Amino acid sequence: MGHEFELQKEITLAASPEDVWDAIATGPGVDAWFMGRSEFEPREGGSATFTMAGQTEMSTITGWDPAKRLAYRTEPGEDGKFMAIEYLIEGRGGGSTVLRLVHSGVLGDDWEDEFEAMKTGWDMYLHTLGQYLVHFRGRHAGTVTAFRPGIPEEGFWTALKRQLGLGDSVAEGDRVSLSAEGLAPVEGVVDYVDLPSFLGVRTDDGLYRFIYSGVERGSVGVCGHHLFAAGIDAGQAEKTWQAWLNELPVG
Repeated sequence: MGHEFELQKEITLAASPEDVWDAIATGPGVDAWFMGRSEFEPREGGSATFTMAGQTEMSTITGWDPAKRLAYRTEPGEDGKFMAIEYLIEGRGGGSTVLRLVHSGVLGDDWEDEFEAMKTGWDMYLHTLGQYLVHFRGRHAGTVTAFRPGIPEEGFWTALKRQLGLGDSVAEGDRVSLSAEGLAPVEGVVDYVDLPSFLGVRTDDGLYRFIYSGVERGSVGVCGHHLFAAGIDAGQAEKTWQAWLNELPVG
């Protein structure tokens, strides 16, 4: 039996409503901070597509009010499951904007694990949106998504912290340095910590996201990066990061 849910989040962003709209309602904007690749047909009744790992999810845009409201939802499946997203945008003084998110729908039997994963995941991605708007606003990103299933949690984080030059205890602002064969050097700072699920790194030309999905969701280590360097070949970068993740010495 499906389980109805509703998740609400709110964040204040250092950007205008128009900049926030561009970041949530255009493909290049969303690709600069969210997982996978997205496309939008800019009208109510248009389509919104989300593609990751070779799978594409189609939604219908149910609300299109530029710089104010965006809403879209998937069609219910045979099991009744569907997802709906609504963003509400409100400009504030000093050039800031409040963005409210409502994520609702119907989940399956394992809804509790999925709901918890969505709650923590949205916290990380909305933070990434804020980082994008402050540090990379208006720039297009090459997106990288790499997966390694069947990876142990402790081994993943121990190996990753060692590769990044981090100690056992990690805090925002810690310096990061990664040099590996085939990869462009990564020199930056930790900008998000929610272990054992998420670790974020910001550099002068990228937002790097390292993710672990636990046993109940398949024990998968993930690299989900947004690379803003001029001339980036996203396809080649994805292959290189996949090879790096495959060889990560997790024990």
